[in-house]
Amino acid sequence: MIRPKALLLDFGGVLVETARRPSWAAELAAEVHGLLARAGFDGLGVAEVEADVRAGARADSYWKDSTSRLPAPREMTHREFWADYVTADWPEQARALVAVEATPLCRRMGELRSGRELRPGTEELLAACRERAILPAVVSNALCGAVHRDFLARAGLDHLFAAQVYSDEVGVRKPNPEMIRLACRALGADPAETWYVGDNHDRDVVCGVRAGAGATVLMVSRSTAEIPYRVRQRPDATVDDPRDLLNFLETTWTT
Repeated sequence: MIRPKALLLDFGGVLVETARRPSWAAELAAEVHGLLARAGFDGLGVAEVEADVRAGARADSYWKDSTSRLPAPREMTHREFWADYVTADWPEQARALVAVEATPLCRRMGELRSGRELRPGTEELLAACRERAILPAVVSNALCGAVHRDFLARAGLDHLFAAQVYSDEVGVRKPNPEMIRLACRALGADPAETWYVGDNHDRDVVCGVRAGAGATVLMVSRSTAEIPYRVRQRPDATVDDPRDLLNFLETTWTT
């Protein structure tokens, strides 16, 4: 295991643990219904909107699992999610209105869908990287990366990251190795000089190996065991949490 020049970290499952909020779809549907009402459209009830929001989110989840089999998957746009996955059978006015508001609606969906808490040891890990001149960066798939940026800013940690790379902002998604390469170009590092840390086998481990990361580390989270299909790639190491990652990282400082 090399001492890395940069530490590339997934967001959900690595920096934070997320918990789905049961009421998210009803809350989002009420806001979408209000948006339609303000435009003079009254052809859909709140319950119908909620059902389609839930159906779109489920279809999106299936799509994400399937794209992990591709060598270089792209990311779905905000407009595609709302126009194609949520509102495909809506009247033209309602579908067009939601499509032009797709980005703020994706942001709102990201805010409402999950609660987020920093994983224990995250702040210590970032502080140690700063002391040792190791560049931390976020490399994460995201429905709306702005939600993750906002969370890190509120936590007072955004200034500790040298770069943040989110799939919706760059148009590709893990396991596309371009996600890691984009971060490396921004940091002036070769992938072989970095560690990539993620919590999923089919997206993160595959991405790290494909990109030629100096080490690919799997951090165990609530979703790690949810493997949609077997993958060939294996992590170089497995850690339990950010504190365990820091302990492991420290071994490279003395060798």
